[in-house]
Amino acid sequence: MVRRKDIDGSESVPCFYGKELRWKREAAGLTLQQLVEGSFYGLSHLSEIERGERRMPADLAEHVDRVLKTDGFFTRRCGDVRKAKRAGHARYFERVLEAEKYAETIEEWCPTAIPGLLQTEPYAQAMVRAAHPLAPDEEVDEKANARMARARLFEDDAKTPEYWAILHESLLRHPILPLDEMADQLGHIAALAQRRRILPQILPWNCGAHPLMLGTAMIMAFPDAPPLVYTEAQYSGDTIDDPALVKKYRKAYDRLRAAALPPKASLAMIEEAAEDYRNGKRPA
Repeated sequence: MVRRKDIDGSESVPCFYGKELRWKREAAGLTLQQLVEGSFYGLSHLSEIERGERRMPADLAEHVDRVLKTDGFFTRRCGDVRKAKRAGHARYFERVLEAEKYAETIEEWCPTAIPGLLQTEPYAQAMVRAAHPLAPDEEVDEKANARMARARLFEDDAKTPEYWAILHESLLRHPILPLDEMADQLGHIAALAQRRRILPQILPWNCGAHPLMLGTAMIMAFPDAPPLVYTEAQYSGDTIDDPALVKKYRKAYDRLRAAALPPKASLAMIEEAAEDYRNGKRPA
């Protein structure tokens, strides 16, 4: 019989929370499956919470408190766990940072900047510096490195989600970096597409009015939890799990995808723009 690995509650706030959850569940004589029954979440989701690898959603915490009769303990404490900050990322982004690691699909629309998961280090540093012009170099490096760490998502064949990104054509024509670095940035996106890690589509600049004109959208679907939508402004972000709102974003993204160029034509456009930058000229 394989011995179960113990949880070190001193390692982090999520680990402490997970250890308490396991202790209460086992004291009640319940299996993971029995505890999760009646919720919208899967057994694996709850198991990862117990191991401190995943944060507890508020609705699941309420379900756990009802079943274990813990007088709201896990509901009150799940907010504290979510606030446990990870270096390099804003607090409002913590839920997304964790969720994207477990997502089955990620679909993203970012009209004014290349999405963080696709950025090269120079692009990430330029974006961070633009948002925090007076920050010391060490802070800029920390934030940029944290963004680079997210992109390791595409390195693991077993866990790579299906990632679909719709990019506005202006992102190809707007060189926020020196030309050679812009060539590297677009070449990086093209290489990920060629390796079948991502599916990029380009929304033409002259497509007219289109869905999601007023902001970003990141839609994540999971095998063991309800879908989430994340939207972001310059210094704030909002994670949406309300089913009715998620459904609206889902439909809007599908309409946006229909307005974009097909993946093959989009990749050709990205590669052409990258080649123009390599040759020292801005794409027409």
